[in-house]
Amino acid sequence: MEVFKYNQPIIGFMSNAKKFAILSLSLVIISLGLLIFKGLNYGIDFAGGTVIQVKYRGDAPIEKIRDILHQHKSYKNANVTYFGSNSDIAIKTKTTSKDVNVDISDQMNTLLKGTGEYKIRGVDMVGPAVGNELRTQGLMAMILSIIGILAYISFRFEWRFALASVIALIHDVTITLGALSLFQIDVNLPILAAILTILGYSLNDTVIVFDRIREGIRTIKSTNLSDVIDESVTRTLSRTTLTSLTTFFVVLTLYLFGGELLKGFSFTLLVGVVVGTYSSIFVASPILMWLKFSISEFRAKEAEKLKREKEKERMRAMYEQGTI
Repeated sequence: MEVFKYNQPIIGFMSNAKKFAILSLSLVIISLGLLIFKGLNYGIDFAGGTVIQVKYRGDAPIEKIRDILHQHKSYKNANVTYFGSNSDIAIKTKTTSKDVNVDISDQMNTLLKGTGEYKIRGVDMVGPAVGNELRTQGLMAMILSIIGILAYISFRFEWRFALASVIALIHDVTITLGALSLFQIDVNLPILAAILTILGYSLNDTVIVFDRIREGIRTIKSTNLSDVIDESVTRTLSRTTLTSLTTFFVVLTLYLFGGELLKGFSFTLLVGVVVGTYSSIFVASPILMWLKFSISEFRAKEAEKLKREKEKERMRAMYEQGTI
């Protein structure tokens, strides 16, 4: 199935590269500003705290519950939200009880008495030290992933391709984190999983585009890199569009119907899919051009490599025939 025909007119992506560079740079600066001045809203997994899940027989009187809890010293800043349905609520507070003799379930039963028929389904607590350790390990996971990607692309392509892909990945993660900061979405372990997924998705998209560019360098007669990139990206546009739209609609379904538990995870993926697809074409490819990648040098290396392979084959044939 093709959205764009192979013989369609070549789209001049690189002629607008500077405009998209300004757009990308603006989004990155805005995202960094949000991260610096507004910060990320770390969830229980990373900041520590307590989550209490309560299920009511009918609709939960959420406003009444908020009023009751906000009058109590320990739950004054508690966040009360629906959890999947109007009868389920989650009470989140960034404090934990240091007294092992205090039963949070009993304390909550006392506070919620008179709000209706309900059942406390679970109480989860994460200490600040554990949350800080998880946050550090999550950051290390991202850094190690980017280092591994840099090594992989350098081995498979060339250092300019590797640098362009890593810059595109940093661009994607920064904008995604900026969106999380803007909407103050709880950053927890599922969000970390979504960010690592974005790294893999964006890298896969970039590698496919770079693979087509490398193929274009070998087969397209032009020695102008921007022309080669335009034609190569145009040829892969159908595949990129179909893959991105399919992924986008699957994640959108998760966001709309997956319930409160998957909201943050699916929102992060939604932003990542859009930004990752955009960066493969409008960030990674222009950077390759601005890094002064030389088509003539690449073709000379390819010719030398082919010459060495033919010489090895000739020597092997001579050996097998007993002439050497």
